[in-house]
Formats: sequence, C-alpha cells, structure tokens
Amino acid sequence: MDDGTELEADLIVYATGYGSMNGWLADLVSPEIADRVGKCWGYGSDTPKDPGPWEGELRNMWKPTNVPNLWIHGGNLHQSRHYSSYLALQLKARMEGLETPVYELQSSHHTR
Repeated sequence: MDDGTELEADLIVYATGYGSMNGWLADLVSPEIADRVGKCWGYGSDTPKDPGPWEGELRNMWKPTNVPNLWIHGGNLHQSRHYSSYLALQLKARMEGLETPVYELQSSHHTR
C-alpha cells in the first residue's frame, strides 16, 4: 500500500480498461517480468500494430507465459466470460497433474 503496509493475497485482479497489456504488467509486477513475458495479443502478422515474427497462436493470452505460474487473462466482457472457462480448465488440469500441452512457448522478442 502507499503507506508501506502489505496485504497477503491469493489473487490480484487488475481491472484497468484499455491499453497495453505489457505496460500494465510492467506497472503491476515489474518491467523485467513484462520483458520476459514479451508481447501480449496478436499473432505476429507483420503489420504496424502486430509486429512479427509469426507466432501461430495468440500471444500470452489464456495460456502459460514464459514466466512460470503467470497467466494473463484480459479482453472485453465477452472474451472474459468465454475464455475464463478455458483458462480455469487448464489450471484445474495442471493442479490434477494432467498433461496440458500448448502450441509453443515463444521466445520474448518484444520489450515494452
């Protein structure tokens, strides 16, 4: 907190509105962690707002990131309702020891 006190938490919800997921992650956790995660959203279609390289799967959303135990959930209300089920199923399966392979964990080629 601003006064230096600390609160233990099992979950942090950072409901901020629209903006760069990488910037919020840098503010919430640290710039170093945001850089390790890399770019969020997009596929790498080599357009001005979606730089390459091509990833083949949506970057760092609703799947494991390059930072162990850090998962990112975001989007509008429809996306949040829809993908929260998939995210919850992946987390539950991992807690139960089931294999949950993903397409690929990409190298982080993007910083804030």
